[in-house]
Amino acid sequence: MLDYCIRVAGPDDVDGARAVMLDTVYRDFATGYVPRWHADIIDPAAAYLAPPRHTLLVALDPAEAQVVATAALDSRGPVHPPNPRDLAARYPSGETAQLRRVYVRPAHRRRGLARDLVAGLLAFAAADGGYRAVYLHTDPAVPGAEAFWRSLGEVVHDERDDPGGGQGIVHFELATER
Repeated sequence: MLDYCIRVAGPDDVDGARAVMLDTVYRDFATGYVPRWHADIIDPAAAYLAPPRHTLLVALDPAEAQVVATAALDSRGPVHPPNPRDLAARYPSGETAQLRRVYVRPAHRRRGLARDLVAGLLAFAAADGGYRAVYLHTDPAVPGAEAFWRSLGEVVHDERDDPGGGQGIVHFELATER
């Protein structure tokens, strides 16, 4: 087992984090990069390093010292539309820590990186003291994503159960203390 370095991202990690994020949206998502959904990927420093209540964690492969996984948190709740109206009301911005960009390069999956990164994000949210909920959504079409999040949190809305199936997204809440 490799001894990965997990840390809060700094300016030197931004290019590597962006590469992991872009590779993931093109490889794993049917949509590819969509500016209105993925604008934070282009400038992760502005999205996650600059705001005090946001963070970006990275995992580095010790052999190559390259970013191989990312995980981010911000204080923006889900927006309606495209998310269901009741979720936007339940998880308002400023009070909600939203987990984003929990991505691991395929060659480094199944080694506990995502779980360790999420634990770091939950600790960050708890230490902040101003978040009353931790929210995320996932595309269940991404292999392993739904099972991973079900192992960590509670489903609060499954759009596949909506009339017409909505966007097919599954929404979760996680406890800040694990």
